[in-house]
Amino acid sequence: MTDTSITIALDCMGGDHGPDVVVPAAFRALSRYPQLNLILVGQETVIAKAVAAQKKTSERLTIRHASEVVEMDELPSQALRGKKDSSMRVAINLVKEGQAQACVSAGNTGALMATARFVLKMLPGIDRPAICTTLPTIEGHTHVLDLGANVDSDAQTLVEFAVMGSALTAAADNKSEPTIGLLNIGEEEIKGNERVKEAARLLAKSNLNYIGYVEGDGIFKGDADVIVCDGFVGNVMLKTTEGVAKMISYYMKQEFKRNPLTLLAGLVAMPVLKAFKKRIDPREYNGASLLGLQGIVVKSHGSADAYSFATAISEAVLEVNKNVPARITRVLESQLAERQAS
Repeated sequence: MTDTSITIALDCMGGDHGPDVVVPAAFRALSRYPQLNLILVGQETVIAKAVAAQKKTSERLTIRHASEVVEMDELPSQALRGKKDSSMRVAINLVKEGQAQACVSAGNTGALMATARFVLKMLPGIDRPAICTTLPTIEGHTHVLDLGANVDSDAQTLVEFAVMGSALTAAADNKSEPTIGLLNIGEEEIKGNERVKEAARLLAKSNLNYIGYVEGDGIFKGDADVIVCDGFVGNVMLKTTEGVAKMISYYMKQEFKRNPLTLLAGLVAMPVLKAFKKRIDPREYNGASLLGLQGIVVKSHGSADAYSFATAISEAVLEVNKNVPARITRVLESQLAERQAS
């Protein structure tokens, strides 16, 4: 954390749990970052009640009233046009107005993306935003994008995703040249559809550290620091991963409960199981970045608990400290200069 103060706006009404999760997460974040200020955005009386329930106060915590709530199943177009005083819209407006350096929301993903794009606008040279998140790997972790913002991306858009993912990873992991992999059905050059092949050709000509195609299993082996794919593939991959993790957890619990001997074995193995759970705990990786915007917006999982939402706030703090939008712009400018020189 730098000595410069940071202000982040939190959409308190979004997600499955609203202020009951966001408020305790806010206090967690304030205790971790002494220079952090938080604005809780939403229905003032509801938020004030949740704050009082924590039996804590902080001068670094303020409330900004917003009268409307974007529902989790609401159409993005309806939220954008019909709810201009929603907690989501007001939180993003605070970033636009310079009163906050970032926004964190667990709300409706489509509405968040549409509203953020409308209010903040895109960075010059970026046509479409992308959702990027961190996933655990054997080697540590990797950044994957896009995870659902764009379900049909052309080759040039995939290159833009690579630029944005590279800039974010360089900032987050202090790597000067993060490796970039293009998610494909095989590592051979002949594999994949035409869009992926064309994106590979463009990436090979760029000054990014492109290493070639990566298959699905390579994501978790840590084959690349950044994995690029279109939003349709990325979202299916992410949801499949979440489903497999839940299945493994379910089967392990069932097996340990099968009889007294397996229950005893489970008790003996408990330290190992707890360590394993922490290494793959999705709460440790909560907080997907909406990249390509002229501002920082972080999407928390809708069902996040306080610990998980605090992780998303930490992601926003990191991106503010590292000035990720400016880093993306610099990488884009270097790409443009290289193309003009050639």
